[in-house]
Amino acid sequence: MAETRKSSDRISPKKLSDLKVVVLCIAAATTFWILNALNKDDYNTVVDFPIALVYDQDQYIPVSKTPKNLEIEISGNGWDLLRKYFNINNHPYPVELTNPSTNNFLLTSDLKRSLGDFLSPTQLMSILEDSLKFDIDKIESIKMKPVLDSSSYSLAKNYRLNGQLNIEPKTITLKGPSSILKEMNGVFKVQLDEQRINKNIDKKVSVSIPEEYRDLITANEAELEVKFDVVEFLEGNKRLKIKKINFPRTVSLQNEEVVIMISYLVDERKVSDLKELEFEANLDYFKRNKSDSTLSVQVKPMPSYLEQVMVEPSIVKLKYEK
Repeated sequence: MAETRKSSDRISPKKLSDLKVVVLCIAAATTFWILNALNKDDYNTVVDFPIALVYDQDQYIPVSKTPKNLEIEISGNGWDLLRKYFNINNHPYPVELTNPSTNNFLLTSDLKRSLGDFLSPTQLMSILEDSLKFDIDKIESIKMKPVLDSSSYSLAKNYRLNGQLNIEPKTITLKGPSSILKEMNGVFKVQLDEQRINKNIDKKVSVSIPEEYRDLITANEAELEVKFDVVEFLEGNKRLKIKKINFPRTVSLQNEEVVIMISYLVDERKVSDLKELEFEANLDYFKRNKSDSTLSVQVKPMPSYLEQVMVEPSIVKLKYEK
């Protein structure tokens, strides 16, 4: 029968008990040493101490994040330094600003005496930052003219605005940091959010503050009314009657059979007026280009309600008889 052997790796209960006693002794000694050390004075450390900027919040508003901590070097009792290092029961040091919009920084040297008193009995050794920087602006209310943002809408193909674009009310009042409001130059862009418009618009539009300023700016109006009419321009074309002007007998067109056409867009309200017109392609010999013996076609008449008029061909060649 094979003889069984006890594993040499197994710790006996007695050894395990002795090991626990050793660990507890080390822990107790370490704790005692730490507690004894923390009771001593004259320790130095660097901490980020909490601060709070104090100003009239009815008159001023921060445009960007304000500083929340000030890096300082302090000396004192171990327990006190430990509390300050881990920010345990530390009340923020109040930094009073009387007119924060006139300057965007404060020299920390001006805080040294009052901060030293605030930290007592801990001693303030030094402030590691030269200044506190902030961006706090005066609150103002400014009237703005609502203007439709051209990028927020588009018209359907061949549609045009008809008459004036109206927004009611004519002005709105925005309240917020004066520097940001002044950058808007008295104009507030209105977002219509309509694309390929092919009918008259009469729409209530919310006053939408740009996302980056929504926590800073408020408006006295929640909605605006946008109204405007549109008109469609129709595509058309006509064959022109050729009219020669000031042509000598010895001059003719290189192609007497040429057909001159115009294509155009016409205001839909003027279609009946267009039918009454007879268009001509005027070819004035006196206006020829002598260098290449060509003439530019002049279309007559040219009413204002036509757009994108194109002539084909727009230039004709002259022929001279010997």
